[in-house]
Amino acid sequence: MDAKYFMPETIGKCLGCASDLPDAFLDLGEMPLANSYIKAGDEGKEETSYKLAVAYCPVCHLVQITHRVAPEDLFGNYLYFSSFSDAFLKHAQEMADTLIKRFALDSSSLVMEIGSNDGYLLEFFQRNGVPVLGIEPAKNIAKVANDKGIRTLDVFFGAGQVKEILSVGGQADVIIGNNVLAHIPLINEFMSAVARCLKPNGSAVFEFPYLKDLLENTEFDTVYHEHVFYYSLSSIRVLAQRAGLEVYDADRQGVHGGSLRVFIQKGKRYKLTSGARSMLTDEEKFGITDQRVYKNFASRVKELKQELFGLLEGLKKSGKTIAGYGAAAKGNTLLNYIGTDNKTIDFVVDRSTYKQGLLMPGTKIPILNHDELLKRKPDYTIILAWNFAQEIMEQQSQYHSVGGKFIIPVPRPRVI
Repeated sequence: MDAKYFMPETIGKCLGCASDLPDAFLDLGEMPLANSYIKAGDEGKEETSYKLAVAYCPVCHLVQITHRVAPEDLFGNYLYFSSFSDAFLKHAQEMADTLIKRFALDSSSLVMEIGSNDGYLLEFFQRNGVPVLGIEPAKNIAKVANDKGIRTLDVFFGAGQVKEILSVGGQADVIIGNNVLAHIPLINEFMSAVARCLKPNGSAVFEFPYLKDLLENTEFDTVYHEHVFYYSLSSIRVLAQRAGLEVYDADRQGVHGGSLRVFIQKGKRYKLTSGARSMLTDEEKFGITDQRVYKNFASRVKELKQELFGLLEGLKKSGKTIAGYGAAAKGNTLLNYIGTDNKTIDFVVDRSTYKQGLLMPGTKIPILNHDELLKRKPDYTIILAWNFAQEIMEQQSQYHSVGGKFIIPVPRPRVI
């Protein structure tokens, strides 16, 4: 036995409205933390796994995990660096350019980013003469940002830190949170802190994987312990109103398998756009506030599990070699849930030098430099970071040209 199970804190009440939380509609079993990569030589040590399940609150429409892990265990030493993806850097630059123009930001403005990672986004604002302040709780990553000259505080963003944050930067014209809202258990306190850190006519801009895309495309592997919540525009609107804030715009983004960018204001400067109003109507028609949608989703997840497991095991039994591309957190959820490991998948490659030389949690698959894909030429490569599938296949076109085949696992496993 090389793993131990730990029961995390059970969430019996909705973290948004405190209503009784119904039973989980999706139960992925016991999982190691998605970013708890294993050092080479430690593969014989016990790993801790935690229950991972998701429920829907019919009162305020928040989709959330049912068991919570302490933030210190999740983010103490984090190995996700956004700047290792060319596509995401391009997306960040386009976002910065758009917001600078939309809000007429200049040297007298302040852009604050919560969960600013290694400063990959704030750097584009700073290059354009806009002052910035990053808030990044992972000390190792905050240090990387500060070393690059991106002013960054290594603290968790919340009510207890508002005074310190304001003393350093003052109130912000724009507060950005890319892929951060999902990680915040005390979401009401968080939104209130956002309100306190905004100027009277300031705006918060949040981007996150969109719940509607998750449901439509069977993206169950975006579920992991770090992601406490899975948001729709309907649920964000309720949260904002509770904190005295107001949603006024939203638009779809292609990153991370389909994301939503939401604009929230502190004052009453902007009216609700027709696009945001239309999106709310679309969510209602889709049934995002209907529990039946979630039950149907869970059934499709089970079907995907059986199909993908059968595909991989069949290839392995026929003598084929299989690798993975992208040591992504979503890949760890996927592989652990379907029940495969290093006996089926020989290795995973990744561009991140911080992950190379480590092992994937749970499955203990070794992580190698991405150049190894062409050197070793496995017959098949499952793209675990499927949200960047196009970028990955373009980068690895030479591997494909010599006969290598790609497997994209969602929404249904397919071979390219």
